[in-house]
Amino acid sequence: MIFRTRALPVLAAVAATLSGCAGEGELVLDQGVGITSVLSTCPAVGIPDYTGDVTTFRSGTDRSTASLDVSAAITNMRSTCNDSGAQVYSEAVFEVHARRADARGARTVTLPYFVTVLRGGSAVVSKRIGEVTLTFGDGQDRAVATGKAGAFVNRADAALPEDIREKITRRRRPGEVDAALDPLADPEVKAAIARTRFEMLVGFQLTEDQLAYNVTR
Repeated sequence: MIFRTRALPVLAAVAATLSGCAGEGELVLDQGVGITSVLSTCPAVGIPDYTGDVTTFRSGTDRSTASLDVSAAITNMRSTCNDSGAQVYSEAVFEVHARRADARGARTVTLPYFVTVLRGGSAVVSKRIGEVTLTFGDGQDRAVATGKAGAFVNRADAALPEDIREKITRRRRPGEVDAALDPLADPEVKAAIARTRFEMLVGFQLTEDQLAYNVTR
């Protein structure tokens, strides 16, 4: 599955959760050359490309509009994070808006979704499957349901080693060899930052056909 977030970009080596001010325990990078950003232990939260929508059809092979059954989308995602303990807990609440082609009769539709934690943009730390249930009343072609996703991240894994923190924040004096160099461009620093960056990704658990449909439509 392709993990590229739409709502929040996948973290690159220097990327971090950006904030106007730093909280306790966060590393503020303001000692380098033009660097003002915050590295947080809280994971970024987003929806990977092509997984925020799902479409089902009445026929297993017919993908025409005439065969359309139910379409749904994840929207209005809001996240919170508690990083006060050894385990950082992130939670996301979202809505699923669905529409069905045939509004006759009451109907219940259950859609599976995944919650995946990535480290460094590619390494899967964990994955869980949840379900959201939508209820259509007789004569109603639209329905809305609420879903929730949560995940833990080891705080120690999301924190930079002390030697890397010192390399980033060390005050550089004019005339020093590395005075004009961006410490975040150092390959060792970039690799260390990447290892501490986590993402919690939420999307529909799609079949191969459903994913292919989203990619090509």
